[in-house]
Amino acid sequence: MTLTRRQALVSAGAAAFASGLAKPAIAAKDPIQVGYLPALTGPSSSTGIGINRGIQLAVQELNAAGGIDGRQIELITRDTQSDPTKAVNGAAELTRGQKVSVVFGPVNSGESLAVVPLLARTNTPQVHPCWVDTLTDPKKYPMCFRNAPTNQQIGAAANRYVVNILKKKKVAVISDTTGYGTASVNAYVPMLKGMGADIVYQGNVDAANPDLKPELLRMQSAGTEAIMPWSVNAGFLSRIINTRGQMGWDVPIVGQTTLGSGQTKDLLEKLDYWAKVYPNNFRPVCYQSDGQLTDRTREFLDRLKSAKIDIGDTLLWWIAIGYDSPRMIAEAMKNAGTEPQQIVGYLNKLKGFAGVFGDISFTPEQHDGYPDEQVVMVEANSLKDGAFRLAPGYGA
Repeated sequence: MTLTRRQALVSAGAAAFASGLAKPAIAAKDPIQVGYLPALTGPSSSTGIGINRGIQLAVQELNAAGGIDGRQIELITRDTQSDPTKAVNGAAELTRGQKVSVVFGPVNSGESLAVVPLLARTNTPQVHPCWVDTLTDPKKYPMCFRNAPTNQQIGAAANRYVVNILKKKKVAVISDTTGYGTASVNAYVPMLKGMGADIVYQGNVDAANPDLKPELLRMQSAGTEAIMPWSVNAGFLSRIINTRGQMGWDVPIVGQTTLGSGQTKDLLEKLDYWAKVYPNNFRPVCYQSDGQLTDRTREFLDRLKSAKIDIGDTLLWWIAIGYDSPRMIAEAMKNAGTEPQQIVGYLNKLKGFAGVFGDISFTPEQHDGYPDEQVVMVEANSLKDGAFRLAPGYGA
């Protein structure tokens, strides 16, 4: 049968329409690209190295289970190198070049301070584990969520331990010169003063400074009863601990979680120097009063060991938050979709996401998801499999 010109045009149009319908079905099987901004190198990389081990395990498990509706998760990683400028460049590449669905990171506050506004301008959903308080604001950054504690939560736990449990009032507060370090000092000193503490030393010191003895001598001469350091730089923190040990000074050191990391431990001149060092940590990944981990955490640790993931030079909570984050993002995508507004809409109603690191909840008005009661202090020298015993003075 001979087709008329009109019939031919109709037939061609139908074929074009049919082929157009086929394309989304093919595209639907394309990988889902998730942007990832860890500090894998540089002076603040200890956190990123630990988090990366958890991220990689989670994505591997998610993809082995079929991904998200048959689509694999593809991590598009840009190492920030502990440098805010490189973090900004990486974020720009992820959103303009790769056009990722969501970004996890940066994992250090100094880089996030520069990146959060950029991602907000590009309407990119973001999840990060950084503590500086200003890094979430549902009105200013409605697509940004924090699945970790804030500086206020961290500082409150450390300050309560120093003032209320150790009964120390003369306090030295020191940090490095990163955005995280300076923001922490600025936040915690007023909190300590409000609790009746006397700040006898306050300073921001270059993390690369090889000789911290002058700083500790100033602290000692001022009558310091507790040193509170705020930095994620293992070298800087280990020099504080080593200098205290060399001076034969048994003043307690209370502060940032990296004080208890395997990287810090490896830089100590003597393991004895780790006594009376009390870092922040988190109940779900600490040993309970019976000396055991919770069932959820113990099962996770068993999976890490089965996968031959190194724990000895890092912290369990870093690996745990790395593991939880893509799982939380995947849950949002499976239940709501992969478009930015769908991801954000789901996270705004998230309640009790059962992570290894902790149970996370958000509301449209509250994008800080970590519970206060899970922030604790621990004994650095009790480190075993990346976890710790609670510091003296804590209840069960």
